[in-house]
Amino acid sequence: MLSLRAINHYYGSQRSLWNVDLELLPGECTCVTGLPGMGKTTLLNCITGHQPVESGTILWHEAGKAAQDLHGVSVEARMALGIGYVPEDRRIFSRLTVEENLQLAMMAATGQPQAIPADIFDLFPELYGQRLLRGADLAEDDLQQLALARALVTRPRLLILDEPGRGVGPKMMQKLGAAIVRLNRELGLTVLLVEQRLSFIRHVADRFCLLHRGRNVAQGSVAQLDDKLLAHWMTP
Repeated sequence: MLSLRAINHYYGSQRSLWNVDLELLPGECTCVTGLPGMGKTTLLNCITGHQPVESGTILWHEAGKAAQDLHGVSVEARMALGIGYVPEDRRIFSRLTVEENLQLAMMAATGQPQAIPADIFDLFPELYGQRLLRGADLAEDDLQQLALARALVTRPRLLILDEPGRGVGPKMMQKLGAAIVRLNRELGLTVLLVEQRLSFIRHVADRFCLLHRGRNVAQGSVAQLDDKLLAHWMTP
C-alpha cells in the first residue's frame, strides 16, 4: 500500500523527522503515537503532500502495477490515487451546508458533480438529518463526523486521520472507534491515524509507530505497545 524509507523533513534549519521508516499494509490500521511536538502531524503531512520531504522515498503500491514514487506529486494527485485525509483542524467550510461540504469534496476528487453515496449517511445517520445545516451550526461531535464523511465520499483506499478524537466527548469517541473498526475490518479500508489515548489505540489499531523527537523509536504489533514502552517514551 505505502512504504516510507528514510524520511527526513526540516522546518527551516530545524530538523523535524529523522530517517523515519514506515510500512502500511493493505487492510491494516496503523497508529502513529508519541508525545505532543514529536513529529506525528508532520509525518502525515509529508505523506499527503502538504509538507515537502527533504530526503527519502514515499512509494505508493497498487496491485499489478509498479510502485509509484510520490516525490513531487501534488496533494490533489495523491487524493486521486486514493489517499483520504482528515486533518486535526477538520477544515470544514463553515458557511456551506453538510451536503455542500460533501459535494465539494466529491467535485475536488472527480472534477464533476455527483450524488452523495447513500452509504455515507448509513455510516453517519445523524448527518442525514443535518444535511441542510451549515458547518457553523454543527456541534463539535457532528463536525468530526462531517470531516470523516467528507474524506470517505472520495472513496479512498488509504484513510489518514490526525487525532480524530480531539475535542469530542466520550460518546463520540465510541462512535469514532466503531466507525474506524467497521471501515477497516469489515470494509477492508487501510487506515493510518495519529492518536495518544492507549485504550483507543488498542481498540482500533493492528500496528503502531512511536515517534520521539522526530525519530521512529519503536514499531510493531499493537500488542507490543506495553506499559514499559509507554513509560519510557511517553512520560513528559
